[in-house]
Amino acid sequence: MRSSPSIAFRLAAWTLLGCTPFLMAACGQGDAVEEAPRPVLVTRPTASDHTASAFAGEVRAREESPLSFRVGGKLVQRNVDVGDHVRAGQVLATLDPGDLQAQARAAQAQLAAAEAELGRARADQARFAKLANDQLVSRSTLDAQNAAATAAQGQVNAARADLEVARNQAAYSQLRATRDGVIAARQAEAGQVVAAGQSVFTLAADGVREVAFALPEGMIANVRPGQAVQVEAWSRPGQRWNGRIREIAPAADPASRTFAARVTVDAPAGAIDLGQSARVYLPTNGNGSLSVPIAALQRENGNASVFVVDAKTSTAKLRTVQTGAFGEDRVPVKSGLRADEWVVAAGGHLLRDGQKVQPVDRDNRPVAVAQAAAAR
Repeated sequence: MRSSPSIAFRLAAWTLLGCTPFLMAACGQGDAVEEAPRPVLVTRPTASDHTASAFAGEVRAREESPLSFRVGGKLVQRNVDVGDHVRAGQVLATLDPGDLQAQARAAQAQLAAAEAELGRARADQARFAKLANDQLVSRSTLDAQNAAATAAQGQVNAARADLEVARNQAAYSQLRATRDGVIAARQAEAGQVVAAGQSVFTLAADGVREVAFALPEGMIANVRPGQAVQVEAWSRPGQRWNGRIREIAPAADPASRTFAARVTVDAPAGAIDLGQSARVYLPTNGNGSLSVPIAALQRENGNASVFVVDAKTSTAKLRTVQTGAFGEDRVPVKSGLRADEWVVAAGGHLLRDGQKVQPVDRDNRPVAVAQAAAAR
């Protein structure tokens, strides 16, 4: 009975030893299996002149006028709101006209009194002229009456001018649109007392539309009025229009340290609306360098690098490169890359240096890297 465990142990040992060669053979066969090449999207570097810096902007009208009353008073009526389209001469808001109308009536009364005084002075002038012809009054007395008539005429002219001013001020109680356009902003509400010249509305005139954006200090030296740019509306991604920089502020904003700039857009009528967001693309000066997609860039120990496909071995080789200022979707490569090489455009974070790859294009078609290299 005691020999049974020993016999069983020996049988198990012999069985394990007999299977060992087969296990080793099986393991050897697993190590011999080669890893399948990983499909990778590849692209060739392009000239960095094709890259551009993108800036966020807002669609504005070229002419934006703050509208205000020429007299002060209480705002009793507001006829339009933000976004309304108005016509030239349309009444936008009204002040309480009571005081202004009273001033006009007072000026009218002063004019009537001045005209009455002028009539009396002219009648006296005519009588004294007749008496002077008959030598019944002195010449100096006649001159005094002539001067009185002239002064009365001056009083009438002054009263008439005062009446015209009073009537104009009464008419100024109505704020009218200076031209066709859209109400872009409202700064006052009914019931509010406003001063003369205080902005009540901002009118964006119909006509040319522009994009206002902020230009960083680092780029101000490379941008000039008249420079060609491209503009893309957020509401129409992928559709760009040509434009030109019309003006750049001579001084930077003290808070943001950026320069306000305006771009005129050659867009069809109605393609962009006021207040829409847009991108302004400024082409960067590549100085003959190359560029790759931002997704192709890898970071290794703080250095920028890309995976380059070796045409002979079909392996991905990690190579350190020197990059420039990033664009919207591409980055210039100043050194470390040639224009005839194939770069892994995406998915590089899943690769390792020396890994077998199968290059494909954006349509998932194989790219014959070796044949392309041989043809060159």
